Amino acid sequence: MKKDYIRFHDTGYFSKLMFDFLDENQEIQVFYNRYPKIENFKSQIEEKRGSFDSASRITLASALSKQYKKIESSELTIQNIESLKSENTFTITTGHQLNLFTGPLYFLYKIVSTINLSKELKTKYPECNFVPVYWMATEDHDFDEINYFSFKGKKVQWNRASAGAVGNLSTEGLEDVFKVFSEQLGNTQNAEMLRALFSKAYLDHDNLADATLFLANELFKDYGLVIIDANVAELKRGFIPIIKEELLEQTSYKCVSESNKILSESYSIQVNPREINLFYLNKDIRERIVFEDDLYKVLSTNISWSKSGILKEVSDFPERFSPNVIMRPLYQEVILPNLCYIGGGGELAYWMQLKNYFDKVEITFPILLLRNSALIQTEKQAKKLKKLDISLEDVFLKRDALINKKVREISNIDIDLSVQKNHLKQQFENLYHLAKKTDESFLGAIKAQEIKQLKGLENLEKRLLKAQKRKLSDEVERMTDIQNELFPNGSLQERNTNFSEFYLEYGEQLIPDLIENLKPLKNEFTILTV
Repeated sequence: MKKDYIRFHDTGYFSKLMFDFLDENQEIQVFYNRYPKIENFKSQIEEKRGSFDSASRITLASALSKQYKKIESSELTIQNIESLKSENTFTITTGHQLNLFTGPLYFLYKIVSTINLSKELKTKYPECNFVPVYWMATEDHDFDEINYFSFKGKKVQWNRASAGAVGNLSTEGLEDVFKVFSEQLGNTQNAEMLRALFSKAYLDHDNLADATLFLANELFKDYGLVIIDANVAELKRGFIPIIKEELLEQTSYKCVSESNKILSESYSIQVNPREINLFYLNKDIRERIVFEDDLYKVLSTNISWSKSGILKEVSDFPERFSPNVIMRPLYQEVILPNLCYIGGGGELAYWMQLKNYFDKVEITFPILLLRNSALIQTEKQAKKLKKLDISLEDVFLKRDALINKKVREISNIDIDLSVQKNHLKQQFENLYHLAKKTDESFLGAIKAQEIKQLKGLENLEKRLLKAQKRKLSDEVERMTDIQNELFPNGSLQERNTNFSEFYLEYGEQLIPDLIENLKPLKNEFTILTV
């Protein structure tokens, strides 16, 4: 693979908050702990070591060992789990929903970033161990967000009713999805490998959590990835004090609301807290807990408790209490010896809303790192872009902006009437000056005439551009086609395309190539040519 890079700022697909974060803007430093530089991990290691006890390590390793009895894993993964008992072992974590067949490409990029950062840290701090972790979002309920993936521009979808946490969902009905997907794959060796991977994951496992565990393990076990399903009583017990505080004090609501008030002055808010940021889980139930009329109630059910009743329920059945998006990060940092969370721009944005909350409950806030982002193009596509004289920065432009820019560049006439507009504005400046000397009542009439004439020039410019687009229709079509290939649905490839499209072409070499070429601390958007 050949690598090129452009700044995240030049893609047009990331938020102002992420740009300010990448630029280490002082105004937002209060919303995170340490900036993701290799040298800053030294202090993060010491802080986490001092706040994470050996009992929590033993509980974690035990829970993971039980989980891994379900699947055949690599020796490296088993070693990583065992090493978590040591005070010198730390995790690097990413999280993701249980998307059907991994969902969009960035699922892979998240995990690759996590694996590669663990490697870099081991080189820098050889006295410590660093374990890459994928946190499965088994307690989520947004089935409509995960029940499909995109393959060659078509949606492969799993249609069924759903209730409760998605991890518990039966895989019933995925035989039909497999049939549809299989018919689109062809008969190559790589196609057969994809069929086997899908079949073993979803047709040989009873629920979505086990299926995703198998799939992610198959793809990344050679790199020691540890996958965690934290929806178990053994781990939830370590979270009991926080759950009780949330029920009694609504600490998260108070802290996050304060942060949101400040952040909202300059940035978009990702999540808004509720007064109680917990769900109640039981069988097919996943509903919010609210406090009304001196009772704790589970919405849409007849379940309710007194104060003492719900505290007893927490002590007896902690697994029934599920943190929502506000509290899930805190749960993660309570049960893992974690140094860094790797996520997309939207994820890091809501993590920043939580820093004040972490400080209040005295839990170490992890280093935040924007995951690797990549665009994969073929040599043929790269040659097309070169022939059309489209730069890497240009290809990221929105479609109309790209076409307009290139048509202006390749036209044999000057479509840009900026000179004429500036000349017109200067003429009207003279008229304004004259009116002020004679009769200021003319100023309004002059302004109206200026607007009218400038509008006329803009309309002429649009007509000229439209005419040139027709004249250069072949070039416009080629530019549109290549951009559609690289940016399906007018968005980033990594947010749409499933890994199977590239696996079909490149087979088992795909992931090793990503491991080799994605650099988590580079903080630039990667273009890979294969």
